[in-house]
Order: sequence, then C-alpha cells, then structure tokens
Amino acid sequence: MKPKSALFVCLGNICRSPSAEAIMRQKCQEAQLDIRLDSAGTAAFHINESPDDRAIQLGL
Repeated sequence: MKPKSALFVCLGNICRSPSAEAIMRQKCQEAQLDIRLDSAGTAAFHINESPDDRAIQLGL
C-alpha cells in the first residue's frame, strides 16, 4: 500500500502552512497515524527568512 501524505501550502511558508503541518503532525501522532507531512510556499518571497513571530511564539 502506498504511504499517505499531505502537503500544506500557503504563499510564503513562514506561518500558515508550517502551522497547519505542525498541528496535523501532533494530531497524527496522537492518533498513531503514519502520514508523511510537509509544508511549502507558492512564492519565493521569504527565502532564508525566519518564521513568522506568531509561529515562533507557538513553538512551531
């Protein structure tokens, strides 16, 4: 059986998609689900920039 995977996408990949990935990763661990998760951005606006301050505050 092919492994399941999910990709969370937003514009810059510094807040929304990494946050969604982190939340889903925690939920999958709690449910003992083996799903490959990742996040990506659709534009190269934030290359080599730190995550958004809100994501940092949440520890993402």
